[in-house]
Amino acid sequence: MTSATKTIDERQAAHPRDVRSYDTETLRQDFLIERIFVPGEVALTYSHYDRMIVGGAMPAAKPLTLDPFAPTGTPFFLARRELGVINLGGAGSVSVDSERFELPSLDALYVGLGAKEVSFASADPANPAKFYLTSAPAHREARHQLIRKEDANTIHLGSAETSNKRTIRQYIMPNSTGTNQLVMGMTALEPGSVWNSMPCHTHTRRMEAYLYFNLDPAHRVFHFMGEPQQTRHLLVANEQAVISPNWSIHCGCGTSNYSFVWAMAGDNVEFTDMDAAPVETLR
Repeated sequence: MTSATKTIDERQAAHPRDVRSYDTETLRQDFLIERIFVPGEVALTYSHYDRMIVGGAMPAAKPLTLDPFAPTGTPFFLARRELGVINLGGAGSVSVDSERFELPSLDALYVGLGAKEVSFASADPANPAKFYLTSAPAHREARHQLIRKEDANTIHLGSAETSNKRTIRQYIMPNSTGTNQLVMGMTALEPGSVWNSMPCHTHTRRMEAYLYFNLDPAHRVFHFMGEPQQTRHLLVANEQAVISPNWSIHCGCGTSNYSFVWAMAGDNVEFTDMDAAPVETLR
């Protein structure tokens, strides 16, 4: 196996009052994660919003291991954490201590507190797996669990008339995986639909991270953030992620349809716990 964990970045939390004065480059430095899938590496970003870790593992010919991570100060990565994994690439597998889980594209894995050895492998190095990783602190053990795409709780929302017809798949949820605080799923927009999470909202009691994918390289998503009366935006390319603070709205509009993985951590695990920010109130 290859020990290849590489800390890409560590992001401090920002006060919304300060963010009001940020220019484009400063917004991107604090909230946009541009490198998620790096061939032959485990690339991680540590956010001080609810201590969430966001990253990717893209193994080639050799498996990659999830090594101890300096910002957590623990002897192994999951000593005080849980982990969510969704494969967005070719077929692959995740080994957790003595268990091996096969993950074809769009299947997910929940790894509970206390797992000491985690590694990632691609079935075909020519078509490597792309394991998207999110991790949050945990206080109790929960069993590791494989969640197939077809077994995820599926919700259909929106309409073609409002350009937001989409399918939501809830993978890691309290009623299915026994998660501590990590909640994770995926949203796919239909062709012709470009808006996500509208009407937008904030999650005062938790943060969220978005990873955009299935987006043609020539296209972009305008990801809207900021306080409801102080909105800002980020231009996001395929397979880039956004850190969304608890005080920030989060919604987006693409130049074509796309998909995204959402992950949340904080004080509760209720998917519907949100504070609405109606369109007519936005500035």
